[in-house]
Amino acid sequence: MKKKNSELSRRKFLATALSAAITAPALLSSTSKAARFKDQKLRHASIGVGGMGLHDLQNFIKHPGVEIVALCDVDENNLKKAALLVPGARTYTDWREMMKREKDLIDSINIAVPDHNHYVIAMKAITAGKHVYCQKPMCHDVAEVRALTKAAMKAGVITQLGTQHASGIGDRTAVQWIKQGAIGKIKNVYLCSNRPGAVARYRLVGPRPNEGQEPPSSLHWNNWIGTAPMRPYMPQIYHPAIWRTWQDFGTGWSGDIGCHIFDAVWKGMGLTAPTSISAEVQQSWQESSARRADTWPQGNHITWMFPGNELTDSTTLQVEWFDGEFYPPKEIRALFSLENYPAESAMLIGTKGALLIPHTQMPILLPQSSFKDYAFPKLENRNHYHHFADACLGGEKTESLFEQSGPMTEAILLGTIAIRVPGQTLTWNAKKMKFPNYPDAEKYLQRKYRKGWS
Repeated sequence: MKKKNSELSRRKFLATALSAAITAPALLSSTSKAARFKDQKLRHASIGVGGMGLHDLQNFIKHPGVEIVALCDVDENNLKKAALLVPGARTYTDWREMMKREKDLIDSINIAVPDHNHYVIAMKAITAGKHVYCQKPMCHDVAEVRALTKAAMKAGVITQLGTQHASGIGDRTAVQWIKQGAIGKIKNVYLCSNRPGAVARYRLVGPRPNEGQEPPSSLHWNNWIGTAPMRPYMPQIYHPAIWRTWQDFGTGWSGDIGCHIFDAVWKGMGLTAPTSISAEVQQSWQESSARRADTWPQGNHITWMFPGNELTDSTTLQVEWFDGEFYPPKEIRALFSLENYPAESAMLIGTKGALLIPHTQMPILLPQSSFKDYAFPKLENRNHYHHFADACLGGEKTESLFEQSGPMTEAILLGTIAIRVPGQTLTWNAKKMKFPNYPDAEKYLQRKYRKGWS
């Protein structure tokens, strides 16, 4: 009976997400709810203040219109360090308690916690009418992204995905060049993240330890686990070291970096949901049942087929992702330099040339000799965090609002599903949220939450 009820709950969740896609209203103006904050401070709470979360907090602190009123982290050591930066901010180790007590005292939050807890925190905040800045990827699962995007659009709150470089001059220049047709009609896209040291970051782990040890008194382990299955604490295995490599908590290499590399391409091309997805993976991972059950591979090659549009050279567009031991084809890298090809970048091949978008840097039109006089748009650099705060205070809409970044995140997470069934081409019906040719993969669209966290 429990299994049947669980399956019914999963189907209900997916049905709700599907309904969201069909019935969601148009996004309200970015000033619809922010207007009430005009000439006032934005009362902000930071959830997750260690590592990337500390970086996020430091950026929000620097905005003159933001008042940090509350801090939350499951690790008291992180919390104490952050509290020194914001004297007087109220502190919590459980975001649920924070949201309950601060209900009428905060206007916005930012989320910088492991992927598996993004959805429950963001959904709680959005349904309470709070503006949300959430680190990438937006959620752990495709169904979560669909439901969260719908909720944000319905609530009319301000949202921003943590693709910080999307606000930079480099990515925004690339978006404009793509839209202008600088390299003609787009034929293929190659994305990669072959960052030196990344293989070590996703180092071989597993099988999962059966026994653990008592977590330090400063770490609230139950809250860290959150929606995931309870696992014994082991130092440097989950927190704070390599949680991204575990399927319970992270979304692997492509989930980690994919939103950054894909962002300018997605916006510039105006892409919609893919029609099919496939993947090849690290051979040793594919051959290990223990690793496949628990961890993500250290190397992936994902291929999406997207519907073409007025910017493409065909009725379809193939987009490929490479990481770890998989690299873009030599002939593609040679268009720039085999020796100095950017480790993290996007390369678009067009009918009149190519466009290389190195992550965090300015884009390059190729061959450079043919585009030396091509005009750069006049853009001012802007802070991604401050852009979010400005929008909450009545300014223009954000660069990476959920209405736009949600569908992109869905596509990226569909890639993680393809990783789990390597060699299988999955046809995707976005409207129905189904894999018509391989229904067994639908179990990966949404996890089962731990009791008490649904």
